[in-house]
Amino acid sequence: MSAKPDKRRLGELALLFLKLGATSFGGPAAHIAILEDEVVRRRQWLTHEEFLDLLGATNLIPGPNSTEMAIHIGHRRAGWPGLLVAGACFILPAVLIVTMIAWAYVRYGTVVEARGILYGIKPVIIAVVVQALWGLGRTALKTKLLAVLGAVAVTANLLGLNELLVLFAAGVVMALMQASKRKNPPHVLSIVPSVFLTKPMLAAATTGAVSAGVAIPFGLWPLFLFFLKVGAVLYGSGYVLLAFLRSDLVERFGWLTESQLLDAIAVGQMIPGPVFTTATFIGYVLGGLPAAALATLGIFLPAFFFVAISGPLIPRIRRSAIAGAVLDGVNVASLALMAVVTWHLGRSALVDWLTLLLALAAAFVLLRYKVNSAWLVLGGAIAGLLKLGFS
Repeated sequence: MSAKPDKRRLGELALLFLKLGATSFGGPAAHIAILEDEVVRRRQWLTHEEFLDLLGATNLIPGPNSTEMAIHIGHRRAGWPGLLVAGACFILPAVLIVTMIAWAYVRYGTVVEARGILYGIKPVIIAVVVQALWGLGRTALKTKLLAVLGAVAVTANLLGLNELLVLFAAGVVMALMQASKRKNPPHVLSIVPSVFLTKPMLAAATTGAVSAGVAIPFGLWPLFLFFLKVGAVLYGSGYVLLAFLRSDLVERFGWLTESQLLDAIAVGQMIPGPVFTTATFIGYVLGGLPAAALATLGIFLPAFFFVAISGPLIPRIRRSAIAGAVLDGVNVASLALMAVVTWHLGRSALVDWLTLLLALAAAFVLLRYKVNSAWLVLGGAIAGLLKLGFS
């Protein structure tokens, strides 16, 4: 490939992910839905199956899933430079927004309210995610067995089974089904990739490890190492991140108060882009711009590393019958978890007739006119601000 197409592709990646980083509200499930709309439906950089494979692989490594999806897409589109450009451009807008909010917080002692914006955006996000689930589900549910597995995964997660166990079990089931077709089926431990077996144990072990130790005074180096450790071992939702941060920064180190931590989490939830920019806010509150930069670097750096070492393996996994079956199972389970998150988000977002109307209108416009989801998010934000102004 010549240098000119490489530069063009890098420019495309930079523009797309800067835009998404500045407009993608709603958390990881919404981000993934918006990514699917942009890179599969609109630009056709990936097929539905390729996108699903990246999503399944992302669920097997620690770190922020939507950021890792951006990094994967960048790598597929423009190699190693694309990996860096896509990831950095997706993260940068949120970091800048959070830094400005943190400056105002340190100066004035409060977090700027965004109730109106979130009120209007959340119903639109529901429509965007449902559209993505529909498109990806039609690709992932290739057999009746996978459809049944998806239903079981949804039920298990709704009943409280840990997300890691749902992914692990789905992969094992599909591996066993594929292996049973062979004349001399291998032992289950030899057909399930080691990452499936070590992930739950690693998560459990490192949760304790992060919380272990003695209190240490605040410093830039300890702050960087703490967030590097969190980024390297954290699986699960933003609630898991909250547990990690509270255990160390509030209870053990005493660097933050409970109120400051809750404000940091609130900021991470209300701005577009990765929720992990909570680290940027905490860093700024503790030590200004240098601490904000180091905290951000620490929590996101492992995502680039894990994608760099796992991304090139995905095509090889797909070429293996058994490993491909495992990936099929994980893909279905990933969509099942995404559906459960959407259900919970819908219960909190569709609170009255106006939010229901916004969700239905967004769904109609998406399906009928194929409008870019960023415009719908902007429309939802304006509607929410108008509602707040009249109330």
